[in-house]
Amino acid sequence: MNDTTKNDSSSIAKVNYILQIISTIIGITGIIAVIVAYVNRDDSDDWLQTHYRFQIRTFWISVIYITLGVLLLQVMVGLFILVFTFFWLVIRCAKGLKQLSNNAPVKNVESWFFA
Repeated sequence: MNDTTKNDSSSIAKVNYILQIISTIIGITGIIAVIVAYVNRDDSDDWLQTHYRFQIRTFWISVIYITLGVLLLQVMVGLFILVFTFFWLVIRCAKGLKQLSNNAPVKNVESWFFA
């Protein structure tokens, strides 16, 4: 794969991370990001596939955390969970962006925490 194709492929993953960060304010962008990740994950280089899997897992884990947070809002624990989820998602995406900029795979795709 030449450098131009490599940059194009990683650009899509980069936009996906940004869409996931924006989803903390505008939720629909997270859905767009996960669809793009599902579409591109099999047609990418191995190192880039780890980023798409990481993005997909980030989306679904955040859905679990947000659902739990909303269900527990009445007992005030939910607010803590929602605030945690906001920071968790931003930090997780920032770490993914850093590894992507180094053309490195995600180190711990299966992690439920920050990776």
